[in-house]
Amino acid sequence: MRAEGGSEDRWVDDHAGPVVRPYAVTRGRARPVTGTFDLISLVTATRADAGAESGLGPEHLAIVALCQRMQSVAEVAAHLDLPVGTVRVLLGDLVARELVMVRPPRGSAGLPDESVFEAVINGLRAL
Repeated sequence: MRAEGGSEDRWVDDHAGPVVRPYAVTRGRARPVTGTFDLISLVTATRADAGAESGLGPEHLAIVALCQRMQSVAEVAAHLDLPVGTVRVLLGDLVARELVMVRPPRGSAGLPDESVFEAVINGLRAL
């Protein structure tokens, strides 16, 4: 939505005020510089503070601060109210600078096969 601001037009949202579009946050990039990040990949910051790093935006710093405690990619996106694609690009920047570590989700190798789950479901239904 566009609002007239005197001689200057600016993008605003009725409830949030000025809005920065996701492509502006990522500087037009749609893909991370490094890595692919699943929604349930776990992100952990490697440092307590990244404020001295040049070239980082406020969203980068917010991710580092948020990930002092392990978070999934989906949780990071939800907490920062950013699209997952945008968060993936920002995470790629942070991984390249070694400010966060991203662990991919574990495979299903340790889980039983589907027949065990079906038996459990059928047993629960029989109750």
